[in-house]
Amino acid sequence: MTVATAARTINRLVNNQNQITAVFGALADPTRRRILVQLSKNRESPVHALAEPFHISPPAISRHLRVLEKARLVDRRREGRVHLIRARPDGLTEARKWLNNCAAAWDFSFDALDRLLTEERGKRKKS
Repeated sequence: MTVATAARTINRLVNNQNQITAVFGALADPTRRRILVQLSKNRESPVHALAEPFHISPPAISRHLRVLEKARLVDRRREGRVHLIRARPDGLTEARKWLNNCAAAWDFSFDALDRLLTEERGKRKKS
């Protein structure tokens, strides 16, 4: 592997970790999770419609939307003066892969522990 290839690989890994961190940070807030649920029901929503059920100020909803945009979980487009927000399902891809890898490792660990405990019980019964 060349130095340039190694550097690109490391940059990709760091960027993926930054993306995963941004996604989990965005999902940590219940208001942002509810915004994503609303967007999953509607193809696209204006900002004022997203803010309505929360009874929070326009600057507050804008901050939440900026966090979701930074995490690449939503896209924003403008039609005149109206800002329309749309969910980006592919924004969860890297976080989903990370969770699946963790789950696979945990399953493997628990399977290995189960085998070890079964072996120990078998040895004790023989003694």
